[in-house]
Amino acid sequence: MELSRGIISTDPLAEEGDVAVAEAESREFAVGAALHGQRLDRALAELVPEFSRSYLQQLLEAGAVTVNGVQATRSSQKVKAGDRGTIELRPTPQSQAFKPEAIPLDAVFEDEHLLVIHKPAGLVVHPAPGNWSGTLLNGLLARDAAFAQLPRAGIVHRLDKDTSGLMVVARSRFAMDRLVAMIAAREVSRQYLALAHRTWEGAAHRHVENTMGRDPRNRLRMAVVDRERHPGKPAATTFDLVANAEAGCLVRATLHTGRTHQIRVHMAHIGHPLVGDELYGGAPAAGLHRQALHAFRLGFVHPATAAGHVFHAPLPRDITDALQGWGLRYNETDGS
Repeated sequence: MELSRGIISTDPLAEEGDVAVAEAESREFAVGAALHGQRLDRALAELVPEFSRSYLQQLLEAGAVTVNGVQATRSSQKVKAGDRGTIELRPTPQSQAFKPEAIPLDAVFEDEHLLVIHKPAGLVVHPAPGNWSGTLLNGLLARDAAFAQLPRAGIVHRLDKDTSGLMVVARSRFAMDRLVAMIAAREVSRQYLALAHRTWEGAAHRHVENTMGRDPRNRLRMAVVDRERHPGKPAATTFDLVANAEAGCLVRATLHTGRTHQIRVHMAHIGHPLVGDELYGGAPAAGLHRQALHAFRLGFVHPATAAGHVFHAPLPRDITDALQGWGLRYNETDGS
């Protein structure tokens, strides 16, 4: 395989197998006997092994591949021994995702090892389809170039786009490894305040523990599943009633595991979907159109100094306005 002029730069934060392309590069390739009869995308993955198959499929769809002088756009096209072609390695949104962007970050605490921020609702944590820029990761890279030396720019846990509240980010590899281990060992305390539909009934304290996995009826959702029939992982959340009204309730949720959408799924499972959470049965109410979930308390032992830290983030204005609209009272001490 011949290589024509071009420049390729590998982004250290890109997902495994993805390569960031700084400039378009044209490569020529020839199909050998070992690849005769293979799908074109599979053949390209063998001929250009430093690029992921999904990236190559995108280039195919974009018309960046020719075979025997004819533009090829179907990944399933079969190749023959002796076929010759070219592939233009163009930048994709993914390849450009890991770039610094000046995004204001509300730092609650910062030292040489870690950063605690108060994330606003609407800020995506990590680049993903539909949000390849304007994320927390982009903001971290702009805040300090040292974040580029860490996997995922030091991000060790995430909040959903429309969830507000506290997050801890590592600033050193030592801190990142320790924080990841601490989260896995449930040594990081994370508490949330959630505004939900319907009056809370029964005991004010409730522990929910079951198995969570992909919803077999809707792969875009998570769900409580039967472990005998569907894959899943244990999920545990404790709920405490903070305030109650006819329209709904304010509860404090304590995570004991960290499954995707865990609080949202568990609240819907017990009959109290979050206000604004249409994915899990909630609806806009009291002026809120995003899921009413706020990570208000974060506690852990500092991985380097061994000092105990507990951080609090006040409720954002949209949730306090919703509480007032429903006649629910909340004091900062109620959530501690």
